[in-house]
Amino acid sequence: MSAPAPVDPLVALTDRCVQCGLCLPVCPTHRYERIEAESPRGRIAIVRAWADGALEPTATGDAHLDACLGCRRCEAACPAGVQYGALLVEARARQRVRRTPPIRQRAIETLTAHPRLLSRLLGLYRRVHPVLPATLRPLPCPPRPDASLPRVADEDVALFVGCVARAYEPAVRTSLTRLCRAAGTPLSIPATQTCCGALHAHAGDTATAERLSARNAAALSGAARVLTLASGCHSAVESATGGARTVDALVHLDGLADQLVFKPLVERIALHRPCTLHATPGALAATRRLLARVPGLEVVELDAGHGCCGAAGTHMLTEPARAAAFRAPLIDALQASGATRLLSANIGCRLHLARATGIPVQHPLELLADALVN
Repeated sequence: MSAPAPVDPLVALTDRCVQCGLCLPVCPTHRYERIEAESPRGRIAIVRAWADGALEPTATGDAHLDACLGCRRCEAACPAGVQYGALLVEARARQRVRRTPPIRQRAIETLTAHPRLLSRLLGLYRRVHPVLPATLRPLPCPPRPDASLPRVADEDVALFVGCVARAYEPAVRTSLTRLCRAAGTPLSIPATQTCCGALHAHAGDTATAERLSARNAAALSGAARVLTLASGCHSAVESATGGARTVDALVHLDGLADQLVFKPLVERIALHRPCTLHATPGALAATRRLLARVPGLEVVELDAGHGCCGAAGTHMLTEPARAAAFRAPLIDALQASGATRLLSANIGCRLHLARATGIPVQHPLELLADALVN
């Protein structure tokens, strides 16, 4: 008797969907477009039809799959446990085989896979930024670099830096270092780490994502605990390091909060909640608890709009007009809030939001370090 034919993994992933529609209200693109094909349920139906041969791939179907922001809010709402993130990566990997990605997407993937080259180019961008026309300034001006942190993993706690954050987060790394020292946990930065690979995986380039993951696994292998600063990187770093020892930096500090003393800070601030923060275990609750420890601080959580700011990895660079439309309600709510600064725990979201407001946009760790009693 012959063995049964193996089940296509993409078919197996789509089979878990019971088409109940509970994902529709939480999906940013469905809330924005109000059509079935722009929902997780609609995309699952398209992908399933491709996988079992019932439907030939078309440019229209590709466009609906491309438009997904990969926020995974649908996973939290799904009663059937559909692994939409894994489904999206697999579908886009197959899509990539039959269709070459646009040159801008490929350029971004190449640069982020080489963080040192990217940092040098962003250093040049910083110098010419003031004289560039607005159309040639897709990102805010990077700050001056800070090389004061340790680069060799000789501590139990290591910090994952990532790619674009190397150039844009020196103040965040300095803030975390101060807070960790105050809490009695000095940290270091392993020199051979690289991009987390999430951007590549979400675009279907799983081979590059796996290569970057393997490099990070080796670079971070000596640390008892690995801290992440960007919620968008957390899942990829967690996969590379085996999971349990990878912790969001805010969660790490929340566990040591009794050793941190904050001075009063009479200020109203706005807190943006990145999509990826909801998928990072304990990070949102830890952020709220840490901010609540600062006397006098008033926190307004932004929840306007479609559920996503529109940054979505490369989306803010490859589809700037659409990304701006997702961002607009949040900026309107920010301006109406009276907040003096905006906090967000994901680097992509901060860069995207900062382009639309003159209010300082920071990581929560920067405010906490400002309020720290030395």
